[in-house]
Amino acid sequence: MADRTIQGGDGIRTFPFPVELSVGGVGMQVGPMGTGRTWHADAPLERVHRIDFHVVMLFAEGPVRHMVDFTEHEAMAGDLLWIRPGQVHRFSRTSEYRGTVLTMQPGFLPRATVEATGLYRYDLPPLLRPDPAELTGLRAALEHLRREYEDTATLPLSLHTAVLRHSLTAFLLRLAHLAASSAESVRQQSDSTFTLFRDAVEQDFATNHSVSAYADALGYSRRTLVRAVRAATGETPKAFIDKRVVLEAKRLLAHTDLPIGRVGAAVGFPDAANFSKFFHQHTDLTPAAFRAELR
Repeated sequence: MADRTIQGGDGIRTFPFPVELSVGGVGMQVGPMGTGRTWHADAPLERVHRIDFHVVMLFAEGPVRHMVDFTEHEAMAGDLLWIRPGQVHRFSRTSEYRGTVLTMQPGFLPRATVEATGLYRYDLPPLLRPDPAELTGLRAALEHLRREYEDTATLPLSLHTAVLRHSLTAFLLRLAHLAASSAESVRQQSDSTFTLFRDAVEQDFATNHSVSAYADALGYSRRTLVRAVRAATGETPKAFIDKRVVLEAKRLLAHTDLPIGRVGAAVGFPDAANFSKFFHQHTDLTPAAFRAELR
């Protein structure tokens, strides 16, 4: 089988969904966590990497420490960790991962379900802590999904896949409700203007840093966009854009050996001096000093 691993222009390896390891070749997997799991034969999971699919881990034991985009999350038994496509993350060498893991390709579910379940809510925290009643419902839904996934003999493949999609949707709706339970998340989810802006920034932040350009592209006045972003996040649209640019710059500085000038160009600063000024303004460190602190 050909190696489909992507070595991105930023130097961070992106591993594709391992279809060949999925029962029946469907666009999802669910099963026990444990030693020996990998996305790819050449993927040491304790190194930073990206994946182009979703991962949801429900932990049976803890603590487990897992890094997602510069934040070390400590999960306990009954907690869930939801990692979305493109996020830089790293498994812990010292933690034992026990529980159930669900992986899924973005295209496995229809678009309406993707929207309803918030699969691309990058603003939501990866670590989720359900209360006992929520955990009972999530465990039951995930166990039902696992049984359907493993039962390949009862139904033809087309019906088996359809049942999996419905069962997966049921689980994700519970998970999405949990993820959106905080006051901030509810505010953000309810504001379609902010949602459109957030998605546009995620797509274009590397080339577009202009609030007015985003407002024009989305068909809003600048004032409307400012009001929506302030209500959802408490910050200005410019601050939101800059925060996303800084995050990507930190990813590249920390996890690649790209020259600083190329890091700047990758996040929309063709001039290295302008990039260094911007980065220092937002972090109180030069790009070189930030990289040196992590090496």
